[in-house]
Amino acid sequence: MTPCPAGRTALSVVGTTAALGAATLAYSLIEARRPVLRRIDVPVLAADEEPLTVLHLADLHLTGRTEARVAWVRQLAQLQPDVVVNTGDNLSLASGLEPLRRALEPLTSLPGAFVMGDHDYRSTVFRLPTRYLHRDPRKASSLVRDEDIEALPWEEVRDLQAAGGWVDLTNRRGSLTVRGRRIDLVGVDDPHANRDVLPVPEAAGSAESATSLPAIRDHEGRALRLGLTHAPYRRVLEAMSADDVDLVLAGHTHGGQLCVPGVGALVTNCDLDRGRASGLSQWPGRLGDPRAADHMYLHVSAGLGTSPYTPVRLACRPEVTLLRLLPA
Repeated sequence: MTPCPAGRTALSVVGTTAALGAATLAYSLIEARRPVLRRIDVPVLAADEEPLTVLHLADLHLTGRTEARVAWVRQLAQLQPDVVVNTGDNLSLASGLEPLRRALEPLTSLPGAFVMGDHDYRSTVFRLPTRYLHRDPRKASSLVRDEDIEALPWEEVRDLQAAGGWVDLTNRRGSLTVRGRRIDLVGVDDPHANRDVLPVPEAAGSAESATSLPAIRDHEGRALRLGLTHAPYRRVLEAMSADDVDLVLAGHTHGGQLCVPGVGALVTNCDLDRGRASGLSQWPGRLGDPRAADHMYLHVSAGLGTSPYTPVRLACRPEVTLLRLLPA
């Protein structure tokens, strides 16, 4: 029996849709393995300051099967940035610890700082994709109880970075020396797991704040201050803005991971608006307005990795960013 015209049309639509879906899946698997180095200028320094470069790593999500990612990260040392910052989620599984050591080994000799993400403390587990459409994904139903999630070797993750001289900013303040001058730093532990506590400023003249080094100055003449957080929750950004941070560096969002071409990210996995899922903006508002005068910049990295259970990206290539801080 010959199908009626309506039946042939329905079959054609189903076939076309299936083919399109298969092609999209195949492409998203390929895109997740095509990292890119992005370069962004941030006009945040005083007029007479020399430019400096900051290499931002985020969301490596390493396992024992991510050797290509390890090799790609290692070659970034050739850029010789002035500063390296790592905003966490280095592992997906415990098997990623040795790959992490190899990935960071050529970079930890450079001045650097780091904070931790949830996937430095706990393994990645399978989550229903619809969970991330929830207003607060942490409150959505889960197939795995939190207490059943395997712990990761977070002390080793911390120590292999600190042993190279990087500053641990886990709810701490600190500083880096670049070309004989000081950059002030502040960071928080992972806000997605409610571990964040912004450290209070040291009293003027205290032992912690005392230094003989002059500071690199921001465009308002203050000591340049960088803020690090894994997840860019609004409460953290507001607190850092009040703390006179000039540039906050964050990850966590994966840039939305599965984006719609021409539309952008559908989710951020936190309370940050979708328009800031990745890239540079000024805080707190007027996104996309070149005349925005807010004193704090926010850079959210789309990160390098994915969950091993959803190893796909669409219209959102994995990335590392080299930020060039310039006179305003």
